[in-house]
Amino acid sequence: MSRSDDSFPPLPRLAPRKADSHKGDFGLALLVGGSQGMAGAIALAGMATLRSGAGLVKLATPGVCQPTVASFEPSVMTIGLPSDDQGRIAASARAIIAKAAAEATAVACGPGLGRSDELVELVGWLYQTLNQPLIIDADGLYALAQQAEVLSKAGGARIVTPHPGEFARLIGRESIQPSERESLAREFAGRTGAIVVLKGHRTVITDGRQLSLNPTGNPGMATGGTGDVLTGVITALVCQRLSPYDAARLGVYVHGLAGDLAAADLGQISLVASDLITYLPRAWRQAQ
Repeated sequence: MSRSDDSFPPLPRLAPRKADSHKGDFGLALLVGGSQGMAGAIALAGMATLRSGAGLVKLATPGVCQPTVASFEPSVMTIGLPSDDQGRIAASARAIIAKAAAEATAVACGPGLGRSDELVELVGWLYQTLNQPLIIDADGLYALAQQAEVLSKAGGARIVTPHPGEFARLIGRESIQPSERESLAREFAGRTGAIVVLKGHRTVITDGRQLSLNPTGNPGMATGGTGDVLTGVITALVCQRLSPYDAARLGVYVHGLAGDLAAADLGQISLVASDLITYLPRAWRQAQ
């Protein structure tokens, strides 16, 4: 499919960088997630945020995971949070997260987060109170599905990035059919005001009015961690002042293109999520 297909209008573009730019011009991203045993998820998201142009990236993660998360990439900053006895973010972390979020251009939540009653409350609080754009994925979506009443009470722009199973849970269904993806995503976006990125073959992106189907990506990307990378890419684009819908469209396209470039060199069977980080620079050069 060409980029001029009716279901995929021309891509938005990032503005050229001025010669006197500094890191503050490209935003501060705060990503909240990680837990004992799932430190890699928030690290992947953070590295993707850096590789997609955010000026500064902070990862807020349980203190028990902080050394591991920090070891993946020296360019990210980390914030150690109180944790429960299972190594997940504890309710007492709320004040620390609030202070960090106040300085952020965009916030993401979910990669490697884990599940607990305290996390359900934390995600609901983030969703309802943050003024900044908030990107929610993975276990952040699980937390939202436990409290569907908050979905119409967003404190600011929201982007949700579910796969079909997560989306079914969000709308209170056991499953959805492929033929329903576009209509259900559009309805959810129109009802809640959130941008929906419904992942899968020809990922659906909609704000309830506009809708596009992404042409990039391949089955080799059906492996753990690729969604975390997408969260980081979209977060970085919001930090660089693209609108949430444009950030979602461009982010999904470049994420899939990185996967296509990786698969062309490595094969689909051997592709892993960290390969997308490696190929993001090439994808950005082609997309821009």
